[in-house]
Amino acid sequence: MKLFTIADLHLSLRADKPMDVFPGWADYVERLEANWRKLVSPEDVVVIPGDISWEMDLEKCRDDFAFLDSLPGQKLLMKGNHDYWWTTKKKMDAFLADNGFSSLHILFNNAYRFGEYTIVGTRGWFYDAEHDPGNKVLLREAGRLRLSIAAGRALGGDLICFLHYPPLTINQQCDEIMSVLKEEGITRCFYGHLHGPSLSLAYNGIAEGTSFQLVSADYLRFCPFFIEKI
Repeated sequence: MKLFTIADLHLSLRADKPMDVFPGWADYVERLEANWRKLVSPEDVVVIPGDISWEMDLEKCRDDFAFLDSLPGQKLLMKGNHDYWWTTKKKMDAFLADNGFSSLHILFNNAYRFGEYTIVGTRGWFYDAEHDPGNKVLLREAGRLRLSIAAGRALGGDLICFLHYPPLTINQQCDEIMSVLKEEGITRCFYGHLHGPSLSLAYNGIAEGTSFQLVSADYLRFCPFFIEKI
């Protein structure tokens, strides 16, 4: 069994929001599927840290989710800034069950353990969000990260953290999220969100005791990133 991750799939199999208009995204769904099937086996796990579908509500995500469900492996879905379809975990779990999407699972204020490793995480938030008076959203996301980590501690295992927003770049960092990672002793963190020119800002390396790695789909050239055997 192996653990993979890839963020920012931006699927739009039904929605009129093709990503092919952006440099490097030509035929991205076909490339993603080919790479995924080459690397991922049915017993493997793939974490998808946000920006999964362009759809605006859950019912309209059926085609995108059916595509993901058809791919090998178990998939953990997380919220990104463009996942406007995201709702309560109860509603999302019911939707997945009702549609028979048995390989899709929601990571939201909870954790999952596979072998000796436990997956935790949340969306996160921008370090410079001007439209967040009093840091209300940021503090809520820091709290959700703590909830997920607490759930992970209860399951045991070596914690691996996933975020959608980068907790730091080469020239900035989100102190609230970084503080949680440091206080909780998180040693590995994978994140997405950065695309195009922003890829040059990605921080890949160790900071304050945590190893960081960007895993947005275009950065990975639509190839799931192998993390560990589990």
